[in-house]
Amino acid sequence: MNLYPFIKPFLFRFEAEKAHHLALQSLDQTYRLHLLPTLIGTIPSLPKSFCGLQLPNPVGLAAGLDKDGKYIDALSSLGFGFIELGTVTPLPQPGNPLPRMFRLTDSMAIINRMGFNNDGVDACVARVKASAFYQQGGVIGLNIGKNAVTPIENASSDYLTCLQKVYGVASYVTINISSPNTKNLRQLQGGQDLIELLKTISHEREKLSEQYGKRLPLFLKIAPDLDDDAIEGIAQAILEYNIDALIGTNTTLSRAGVEQEPYKDETGGLSGLPVKNLSTQTLKKFAQHLNGKIPLIGVGGIMNGEDALEKIHAGAELVQLYSGLIYRGPELIKDCISSLKSKN
Repeated sequence: MNLYPFIKPFLFRFEAEKAHHLALQSLDQTYRLHLLPTLIGTIPSLPKSFCGLQLPNPVGLAAGLDKDGKYIDALSSLGFGFIELGTVTPLPQPGNPLPRMFRLTDSMAIINRMGFNNDGVDACVARVKASAFYQQGGVIGLNIGKNAVTPIENASSDYLTCLQKVYGVASYVTINISSPNTKNLRQLQGGQDLIELLKTISHEREKLSEQYGKRLPLFLKIAPDLDDDAIEGIAQAILEYNIDALIGTNTTLSRAGVEQEPYKDETGGLSGLPVKNLSTQTLKKFAQHLNGKIPLIGVGGIMNGEDALEKIHAGAELVQLYSGLIYRGPELIKDCISSLKSKN
């Protein structure tokens, strides 16, 4: 029973960030009333093994939708194979001033400049531990970043703090160096900055592996706005420092395809349908450089099952959704799983 086409016009009357919170609160209430199974129906099964993780299906929730882990159980009930939370930072921070999220409705896109607004890593970890999804063995990734007040030259200390705090609860950890909304963050995607960061994190992971008796997979999330030299450099670095998977991609600074939109000049990262091709091309280039040595996760502009299949053909093993959910609703999850299942 797909009610989202009827709910969507109501949500779209509100400013984008307000609608975001209203939608999640409504979803959580529906979950608590035990109504979601009836509304969602049967989710196709498509088991997938990835980096030692056993997933019920290869369609996940991308980071950003539930930054603080407030809606884990409600979101997992929609049928995701895995959930990624965050981005979390060592200290709580409010993010950038409002307004900071804009719908480009005709283009099925979103521009955001949220700025890693979150309650801090400790609050998120506590919510993960309290969730039924976690307690039942669900796969939960934690996406980590740096605080806005931390100088870029000290960024590694923030990533280490977050890694240490999430290690005991996360199924995997994503290193986010690709958001355009934290000053200088994308500087970490290249050259010696990237090498030093990955070297430091990789070394800390080895120490934590001994402490906890488990080796937690590390993923790296990159931007679509990379030239060929940058892609080659990142590919070499993640192989050298034993990063387990690559997530491609985050939002873009490009405004190609949205030139007619009233919010096109708002600063921030563009997501949704206009980023699909750029994201997929970046994914393909990484697949060529990595040559099967590191698995990939495709995210960016997935609006239907065929888009998910396109990411798989580009080299991804898993996909993640975010903006597509805003425009399509939970039915998109089932659509993607069904399309991926049909290719098997």
